Amino acid sequence: MKKIIAIVGRPNVGKSTLFNRLTKSRDALVADMPGLTRDRHYANAKFGKKSYILVDTGGFEPLIDNGIMYKMAEQTKHAIIEADVVLFVVDGRNGITPQDKLIANSLREINKEVFVVINKVEGVDKNTAICDFYELGLSNLYPISSSHGDGIYPLLENVFKNTDMVSDDVSDERERIKFAVVGRPNVGKSTLVNTILGEDRVIVFDEAGTTIDSINIDFEREDKKYTIVDTAGIRRKGRVTDKIEKFSILKAIQAIEDCNVVVLVLDAKLDISDQDATIIGYALDAGKAIVLAINKWDNLTEDERTDVKDKLKSKFVFLDFADFVYISALKKRGTKELFKAIDNAYKSAFVKMGTPKLTRVLIEAVHRQPPVYKGNFRPKLRYAHQGGSNPPIIIIHGNSVESIAKSYTKYIEKSFRKVFGLSGTPLRIEYKNSDNPYQQNDSH
Repeated sequence: MKKIIAIVGRPNVGKSTLFNRLTKSRDALVADMPGLTRDRHYANAKFGKKSYILVDTGGFEPLIDNGIMYKMAEQTKHAIIEADVVLFVVDGRNGITPQDKLIANSLREINKEVFVVINKVEGVDKNTAICDFYELGLSNLYPISSSHGDGIYPLLENVFKNTDMVSDDVSDERERIKFAVVGRPNVGKSTLVNTILGEDRVIVFDEAGTTIDSINIDFEREDKKYTIVDTAGIRRKGRVTDKIEKFSILKAIQAIEDCNVVVLVLDAKLDISDQDATIIGYALDAGKAIVLAINKWDNLTEDERTDVKDKLKSKFVFLDFADFVYISALKKRGTKELFKAIDNAYKSAFVKMGTPKLTRVLIEAVHRQPPVYKGNFRPKLRYAHQGGSNPPIIIIHGNSVESIAKSYTKYIEKSFRKVFGLSGTPLRIEYKNSDNPYQQNDSH
C-alpha cells in the first residue's frame, strides 16, 4: 500500500514550495481534504518507480489554543498521526527558532521516522546550516533548496531507503481482484461487506462513522480470489468533528489508490451530493475502475426509482463508462450483478489491445469522421498502440495532433470502448507527433 509522507513546520519555511517540487507541478495541490481546515492538501508523488501520498499542512503553531491557527495545528497533528514519514521543514537562513524547538519536542514523542529538512540554503554554507539545527535533537538532517531543487534527490533517496515503499509494478499480483467500498458515512458500506462475506466480519451500527480505518479481507467467490476493503465514510468539508474519524480519511484515500476497482456506495433515499462526485474524483485521479452501487433500492417506489436514475445520469454524466448496480445490502439483493460489474471493470482495466487492431479501429473511426481543420491543416492520425494498463492508455501517433479537440478525443475513445468492450474503467488517450515508419509515402 502507498505510504503517506507529511510535510510539517512553522509558517513560511517553504513547505508548499517543497510540496510542489516533489509533485513536479505548481497546480499539484489537488484539493482540500474533505472535512479538514485550509492549507492541508494531498497529492500523488513519485520517486523513480516508487509512489506515495504527499500531504502538505498549514503552519504549525503548537501552543496556540484558539482561532484558525489552532485548528490548523490540530490538522497538522492529525497528518502526523496518519503519516508513515514526516518531513520537518525549517528555515536555513533564519536559523533555529523557539517554535522549531517546540515542534521538534512534539515530533520526538511520536514513533515515526522524522527528517529535518533545512530549506532555503542556496548561497548558505550547508555545514553551518546543519550545525545550527543539531540542537533540535533529531537525526536525519538534510539541507535543501525547494525553489532550486538542490538536495532533493539525497533527501528522497534516504527517505525511501529507510521505509518500505511500494512500487507501482504490481502486474504480477493481479490474480486477486482488490476492490474498495467507499462512500459517505451511513450509506450501508459495512452492511454490504457483511452481505458479500456471508458473515459479520465488520461492525455494523446505526451511527455514522462507525468504521475508523480501512479493513482488508481476502475471500473467494465462484473460484475467483478477491480482497474487499471496507473504508471509513468520507464526509463533506465542515462535517467531520470527531478526531478519530479525521484520522481515517487519508486511510480511505489510500485504499482508493491501492485497489483495482472502486465501488462507490450511494443511499438511494438520499440526494446525490457534491461529496459523492468528489469521492469519484479521487478514484478518477488515481485512474481506477469504478462501479456505482445504489443501496436501499428496495425501499423506493417505481416513480422514485425513475427519479433517482435521472438524477444519477445528470450528476454523473462524466461516468458514462461506469456500471450502475441497484442493490439492497440488508436484504442481500443485487450482489450477483455487483460482482459482474466488478469483474467487467477489472477485466477492462487490464485489457490487452494489440497494435494492429487498435490502428484498424483508429483508421476506421477517422474515415467515418475526420478531425476538423486547424487553420490550413487537418490533423493526421496514423497509428495507435497501448501504453499502459489500469487504466488502459492508448497512444495515438500522427501529425498536428496538438490541435485535436476534446470532443474528437471523446469520439475516438467511444470507438475504442465499443470494439474492445471496455466498461467500468477510465480510458486515457495520449497523442504523439510522429511519422509512421510504414507510411512514409502517405499522400492523403
